[in-house]
Amino acid sequence: MIERWMVLAGEEAGPASNKMGGIWDVIDAEAATMARLLAKKDIDSGLHILVAGPYYPTLGSDWNAGKNRITDLTGLEKLDAGPELKRVLASLQAAGIEPTTAQRTIDGVPIGYVLFNTNYYQSRTVLWKGQDMTLSNAIKTEAFDLLGLDSMNYERAHYGHEYNHYLGLSYAISELVRGLAQAPENVAAKYTDRAVSEFAKSVLPKVRVSFHCHEFGVFYAAARLKKLGVPVRSACTLHATVPGRTAGYKSLAKVARGEEKMEPGTPLGFAALERLARYADTVTFVGDSTMKEAMLFYRMKGMVIRNGIEVEAREIDWEKKDRCRDRIQQFLSDSLYQYCDGKCVKKENIIPVFTISRIEVENKGYHQLLDALMLQDHLLKHRLTGQRRGEEVRVVCFLIAAHGPKNKDKLPEGFPINLTPEILVGEEIRLENMIEERDLDEKELISGRRMVAAMLYPQWVGPDDGGLGMSADEIMAGCVAGIFPSQYEPFLLTALEAGREGTPSIVSRAAGYSDALKKIKHRVPGLGGVVVVDNIDAQPQETVLDYALALDYFTWTYLDDEVKYRLLCEESFSLAKQFSWKEPVLEYYRSLVA
Repeated sequence: MIERWMVLAGEEAGPASNKMGGIWDVIDAEAATMARLLAKKDIDSGLHILVAGPYYPTLGSDWNAGKNRITDLTGLEKLDAGPELKRVLASLQAAGIEPTTAQRTIDGVPIGYVLFNTNYYQSRTVLWKGQDMTLSNAIKTEAFDLLGLDSMNYERAHYGHEYNHYLGLSYAISELVRGLAQAPENVAAKYTDRAVSEFAKSVLPKVRVSFHCHEFGVFYAAARLKKLGVPVRSACTLHATVPGRTAGYKSLAKVARGEEKMEPGTPLGFAALERLARYADTVTFVGDSTMKEAMLFYRMKGMVIRNGIEVEAREIDWEKKDRCRDRIQQFLSDSLYQYCDGKCVKKENIIPVFTISRIEVENKGYHQLLDALMLQDHLLKHRLTGQRRGEEVRVVCFLIAAHGPKNKDKLPEGFPINLTPEILVGEEIRLENMIEERDLDEKELISGRRMVAAMLYPQWVGPDDGGLGMSADEIMAGCVAGIFPSQYEPFLLTALEAGREGTPSIVSRAAGYSDALKKIKHRVPGLGGVVVVDNIDAQPQETVLDYALALDYFTWTYLDDEVKYRLLCEESFSLAKQFSWKEPVLEYYRSLVA
């Protein structure tokens, strides 16, 4: 029997420990949602799901030691590969491409993982068109012959190693897909009688592999398959654009002006890989802004399929929120007392809020966020003067942003309150300096000069992170509000994640999430569980003021009106539930399989 396959691929595809950003969440959610739909027979029950991505054998997770990407297969099952997949994996092995495999099961449906380590491609010798050369050079030679990719030029750039990794990963994934797609020919070839063989080929499905590529790191795979004439139905999803990311907050203005020239410093090799999305049968974008960028820079058309989130709970877990908030408050109270001149802040007077993002200072709007915190400090002082607890209230905004995970054994005691310069790298240093320049550090909080502080948290959060020791969902649940002032944000999954925990949020109009909010039906008007701030048409001073007013609104409501605050939490939760992954995954399925 000929099997049918759905292959989901990406540089951020793989087990959870391979996560580097939000795209991992998307691929993982797509695979899991598709498995649940298969279990419910909402889609073709004969489909097999594979996730294809990189394998990083590095032991450890210390960014400063260059060990920022790891693949941990602990807890996953051995891949239960049928005869067909076994043949394909064996052929990859014979060709010098070593796959690492694993499996997990959701609702009785297996999700297979096929992962590739590209590190050895530059040293493994293969025979290419009668010549001995490294596997890496063979891949680059073919890429030039097929699609004119100037790899020799791109690999000289500072991103050259990463470019070669993407090209090698795409090649390995495309060979996996090609092997699966050509199985009908292999089955027909078993018949010695030519007429029988041709008849067998005619009755077998022409397209039996659907291939979904996320982000430019694997787009060469889809383009290569198309150029080789392999019968695969493919889709490429752009979660942003390379020139858009480079331009960052300037990209909105470039789109408005129709300025298609890329910014200096744009990694042209990555842009060349991204441009290959046009070879896919379907091109999709996660938001309107990304679609406009692709049209501007590449003249590339497609359709928007939003991101989503799975909210399994039927209602907010209030016990979890109370427990997590108490833990955060206790941690801050104890740490402030221990490391800030022994002055005590009662935990019940601490109001924690948060932002979490990649550490891109301009793109994530940190300048405006910190200025808004300064203004909120003044608003709060004015509002609370002469009131009960007025002099004791303290707002602490966690800025969770890091270049990568840090070894907790190298962190100082009291982290993140007791930050030491030697643990900070790159933009972490810049962000900490911005906090100190505005007198928003915790020492000003203790002295009473400020009622609002910004606290840099330069670590990937988790139970063993050396600080709060809480997962991202626990921090979100425990905080009073989240704020995401991005000036460049193709979508904004973190706001949905906050909503899943019943935490209100403030988002910028630049985020794709704000466009998606307009299309949500049955939204309860007027409560403001998610506040959208205009950072496109408004003047910068107005935007900062609106962020401050929104933070003040959530803070004051939490302090003064418990019933109304719970309603704000309920609305944020309700909005998140309406962003289920089911609808976008079905859209992907229909475009790939129908």
